[in-house]
Amino acid sequence: MKKLATLLLFLISFSGFSQIINSVKWEFGSEKISETEYDLIFVAKIESHWALYSQFVEEGGPLPTVFSFESSPDFELIETVKELELNKVTQLDPVFEMVVSKYYDKAIFKQRVRIKSPEFSVKGNIDFMTCDDTKCTYLPDNPFTFNYTSESGFVIVGGTPVSNLEVSENADQILYGMSIDSISKALVKCSTQLTSLSQDIKASNNSLWRIFGLGFLGGLLALLTPCVFPMIPLTVSFFTKNGGDGNQKGGVSKAILYGFFIVLVYLALSIPFHLLDSVNPDILNEISTNVWLNVIFFVIFIFFAFSFFGYYELTLPSSWTNSTSRGEGIGGILGVFFMALTLSIVSFSCTGPILGSLLAGSLSADGGAWQLTAGMAGFGVALGLPFALFAMFPNMLKALPKSGGWLNTTKVILGFLELALAFKFLSNADLVKHWGFLKIEVFLGIWIVVFAGLALYILGKLKFPHDSPLKKLSFFRITSGVLVFAFVVYLGSGFRINKETQTFTPLTLLSGLAPPVGYSFLYPNDCPNNFDCFKDLKEGVAYAQKVNKPILLDFTGYACVNCRKMEEHIWPKTTIKSYFEEDYVLISLYVDDKKELPEDQKLTVERLGGGTRVLENYGHKWAHFQTQFFQSNSQPYYVLLGSDGETVLNDPVGYTPDEADYKAFLDCGLEVFESLQ
Repeated sequence: MKKLATLLLFLISFSGFSQIINSVKWEFGSEKISETEYDLIFVAKIESHWALYSQFVEEGGPLPTVFSFESSPDFELIETVKELELNKVTQLDPVFEMVVSKYYDKAIFKQRVRIKSPEFSVKGNIDFMTCDDTKCTYLPDNPFTFNYTSESGFVIVGGTPVSNLEVSENADQILYGMSIDSISKALVKCSTQLTSLSQDIKASNNSLWRIFGLGFLGGLLALLTPCVFPMIPLTVSFFTKNGGDGNQKGGVSKAILYGFFIVLVYLALSIPFHLLDSVNPDILNEISTNVWLNVIFFVIFIFFAFSFFGYYELTLPSSWTNSTSRGEGIGGILGVFFMALTLSIVSFSCTGPILGSLLAGSLSADGGAWQLTAGMAGFGVALGLPFALFAMFPNMLKALPKSGGWLNTTKVILGFLELALAFKFLSNADLVKHWGFLKIEVFLGIWIVVFAGLALYILGKLKFPHDSPLKKLSFFRITSGVLVFAFVVYLGSGFRINKETQTFTPLTLLSGLAPPVGYSFLYPNDCPNNFDCFKDLKEGVAYAQKVNKPILLDFTGYACVNCRKMEEHIWPKTTIKSYFEEDYVLISLYVDDKKELPEDQKLTVERLGGGTRVLENYGHKWAHFQTQFFQSNSQPYYVLLGSDGETVLNDPVGYTPDEADYKAFLDCGLEVFESLQ
């Protein structure tokens, strides 16, 4: 009763304004669904600070938005008016003291109509109420008229046509020829059913441990640079000789704390990416495959490489170092933290390029921000662990090699690695944008030159500015040089022709680093291993229906490392390839394809977690399809469908490097498909 009284008070108090206040402007349009069905579209443009209430409001609250239609035998209303979630806010309304749903800025409503006559009119009215922070207004008289003819469809009479619909609810039908509701899982189960969840968890865990290991290796390399290595004995000696309580035990505990804070500093660098990932799960994939960002990474890595070669030094602003150094004098735990932070900043000229490589590599992997966290954790542990270990066992310091020219040699070697990795990122941009200049022949040729240069440097045939005179070659140098030359020969073996696939032979160590072997000037092929495949969903489904074969839906990416591993090392297996050649229709959808969509497909669609996005390229199109229809945004991701493209035969799986598991997955799909025939 109190809520009703409040409402009446608002309406009476501001009835004088209701004559002139109209905070909502309506636009009208239509969208063809089929030959017999249309959507009538009602778009409310709402003024700033005003809200339009939903159709669904509990009794005692504000007046809902109501659509009424004049009945006619010429058409049939299908269900009721549907309101899109765009700009919808559901929260406690302080005026009515209840939770209500309302729209700000814009609201979109749709009513589906079935046509029963070649010519007629649809007439109706909209009643609605709007409020701002101080007043409400009720507008009950908002008539509309749509005229329909079989030639022109629906045309609004006396109203404002929709200027920009922005969200196409029928986008799924337009883009994919199906809707989410049409996807169903087969009721039949097979005897070889894989548990998709366990596969995903296994793959995810393995991937995180792999990234941790790579980060740890990067941290070990950073330890062997002139910026960090000399600091180990100095820092450890400081702690062991100046324990906080005047004894060695106190110094050891501080050294352990010092190592812990180093790990914490590098972990903190990954936090912003978790925030980005929570806002938009696709954002890290967008970042890692962004064309210009990859080009920037390429330039930065070249810059890093020449820094490691000794032509210039990379340093952070001195003010940063001065600020953290002042913090060291605080003492206690906070002082130790600032010491760790100072080391991280001072050593940037050596650790920065390695961290940059780790950052770029983690973002290019599948797993979102947790990949980066795992890598940063590994890097921090490798960098901080020696300080704690040598503090606990100070006698081990005597076993450390003395600083010298070998530290600069380590930097130069890292410079060659940075130079090689730079072309990985340029390759990403080339692949997703289809530039076609950095194909497999060119890429392998560049890497051969880079690593041949590295071998010559190790053997003393190349010199850089800060190199010490090399009097004689040690056994370690000779062995290392021979191993690098062996790797150069291995790179050259990538030019061997695989007679079965008529492509170059994939190199196991370069899967995901080098372009696909089919991306070639001499032996080009559009599909992995020269299999027959489709890169358009509608075309693939139409062919599957024609030949009555199940579909292997392959969500992949040009810059996807694990996708290349599956394509180059699992798919060609004798036990696997026959499924691609005889049993399944392969449809490969690249979620990072930056080729621009045709104008009629550049639609704005609703995200699964709320909000909207504009589909601008084919990557957006297929990524949206994967997330909306299958609630996954990882690659590779394999879905087995019936020939209709709508029946899911078994649980989808992600990266499955075990040949037997992948075969069981494919067998399961065939078994279910045959049982449905």
